[in-house]
Amino acid sequence: MNLSRRALLGSAAALTLAMTAVSPSLAQSSNKPNVVFILADNVGYGDLGSYGGGELRGAPTPRLDQFAREGLRLTQFLVEPGCTPSRAALLTGQYSIRNGLSLVAIEGSPYTLPARAFTMGELFKSVNYATAIFGKWHLGSAPQSLPTAHGFDEFYGIPPDISWDSATYVSTIELTHSIPAPPDVLLARGPQIVEATSGGPLRSVKPFTPEVRANIDNELVDKSIDFMRRQKAAASPFFLYLPFSMGHVPNLPSAQFKGKSRIGNYGDKIMEGDSHVGRILDTLKELGIEDNTIVVFASDNGPMGQTVREFGNDGTPDMGNSGPFRGELGEVTEGAIRTAALVRWPGKVQPNTTCYAMFSIMDFMPTFAHIVGGTMPTDRSIDGVDQTDLLLGNSTAGHRESLLSFIGPDLVAARWKQWRIYFTDVHPTGDGPQRQPGVFSASAPMAGYPKVYNIEMDPHEDLIVGGMFGWVSGPALKQVDEYLETVKKYPNPPAPNITQFRGGRG
Repeated sequence: MNLSRRALLGSAAALTLAMTAVSPSLAQSSNKPNVVFILADNVGYGDLGSYGGGELRGAPTPRLDQFAREGLRLTQFLVEPGCTPSRAALLTGQYSIRNGLSLVAIEGSPYTLPARAFTMGELFKSVNYATAIFGKWHLGSAPQSLPTAHGFDEFYGIPPDISWDSATYVSTIELTHSIPAPPDVLLARGPQIVEATSGGPLRSVKPFTPEVRANIDNELVDKSIDFMRRQKAAASPFFLYLPFSMGHVPNLPSAQFKGKSRIGNYGDKIMEGDSHVGRILDTLKELGIEDNTIVVFASDNGPMGQTVREFGNDGTPDMGNSGPFRGELGEVTEGAIRTAALVRWPGKVQPNTTCYAMFSIMDFMPTFAHIVGGTMPTDRSIDGVDQTDLLLGNSTAGHRESLLSFIGPDLVAARWKQWRIYFTDVHPTGDGPQRQPGVFSASAPMAGYPKVYNIEMDPHEDLIVGGMFGWVSGPALKQVDEYLETVKKYPNPPAPNITQFRGGRG
């Protein structure tokens, strides 16, 4: 793709550095807030009751709806196009491409979080927080890439380089007779639940099987509750990162939730995840620390869709709903990168409020740095911006008006205010039952001009309006130019590409 002279948010880097001054009213407090960040996996914009789903989707979400009434609901929360990219952006405050992670990590790919990356775990550790992650890392399993090499005291979860569907690997190997080995050998070689502590190696706990998959969120929440209890007893502020499985195929519900919804496995797992969020909130209240704890619930991507719908039961689609928007995980359409996000901090974040300001998943890291008195690095571009004013109700506009989207090595789209601009034509491949959108989409060059949509006039992106609003390309491309200026100063590592090898990787 020929965009070597443009791209977004060098301005965001400058703005972030300008806003990292620590607020005396927050960071200098001796009673620093705990932070609990719950990350759902591929839950669509239209799945939760507070976003138009819930009961209307056949899967009520009463605890998350209560969460929304008790806090702030973001309605223009934007992420990256896939699991690994969004998690890299969340944990580093940077576009995923800046750490070579702009594609979903899959089995056999060499892409992994660099040792020099500065993560949210390291941010909280630098201000003496206890830190833990229970669930899905998905940023690589190399020793220098593990969460316990990046500021986390404790890690328990699935293999750190692959995702929840790896629970089916052994059974599908046996189904296809692809690897000639007995079942016990396949289990021993297959994906394992692992654990680690700060600076230490991974230790295998047990094989990650469909049975373990069905109950994994129970385990993760139990460990999260135990961690919070221990830190309360130790009078230590804590950062808990809980990237659990709610929403990601195969949505195998635990026995307690099997058949609870009216839409099959996907709805059952949505209801189960809703209950788990309630357990976390109830524990904070029981421990007497809910008023001094920031809780965030967010989804990392839009829903998985046609590519994995067969994971459902009795013919039900194992897929989420992107609400009024178009697209799914793996694309850069609005429904792929616009998801749910709720924030609760009693006494600080106003209850039962909604904010339409643009908020990126990258913005949480500099915002937390401001609140807890941490320092963001100055030897790299930071694309997230401090949104403390927005969270505390001191601003309704926030500090962001643009965002870029990357797939692998390519800058493929931009958001500027209510405008979506595409630099390549991402569209489904195949036809009939093999029509594949999402991660299996095709990306084709266009005739030299970007496609432009107005997502307020046309949320589903059905009408190209570049001819009517030709002036939009100017401010949008200015963001591209500013991004490219930052790349000159801080070059990106090689971007991931899992289809072009050219005699070697990348």
